[in-house]
Amino acid sequence: MTTSFLRRGWVMALLACLLLAPVVAIAVDDPSEMLPDPAQEQRAEAIGAQLRCLVCQNESIEDSSADLARDLRHVVREHVAKGESNRQIMDWMVNRYGNFIRLKPPLTIGTLLLWVMPLLALGIGIGVAWWTFRRPRASTPPPLTDEERRRLSDLTRTR
Repeated sequence: MTTSFLRRGWVMALLACLLLAPVVAIAVDDPSEMLPDPAQEQRAEAIGAQLRCLVCQNESIEDSSADLARDLRHVVREHVAKGESNRQIMDWMVNRYGNFIRLKPPLTIGTLLLWVMPLLALGIGIGVAWWTFRRPRASTPPPLTDEERRRLSDLTRTR
């Protein structure tokens, strides 16, 4: 029984791979997108590998099959075909979409704050907790004196 279950598992895994294979093939570049000059195409691919797909966000535009990534690949290839330098193309993209378009954004005050803020928040939280627990607690009131007990007894006595 276990053997048939394992065989069935392998069959299901193979079937899943075969069904997903066309989806993976869609991400491959359309040959009509490519530049006729191999050197320019290689430059365009290198630039595209540094740019983030704004839809997928963790893929480069060269790896993504999203429509926007295809459009951005086309724009990069247009700029390469015009003869612009890699720096000019990256500057154009950053001016248009901000540093978020870069897969590896440069270290700036903004990116430094993104990395430091969680540590700062943790430090503030630990400081507040330490200050809160360090303060003296409200002590219990002293016991009643004999006169206070007598007075309390007189006040609570039912008439």
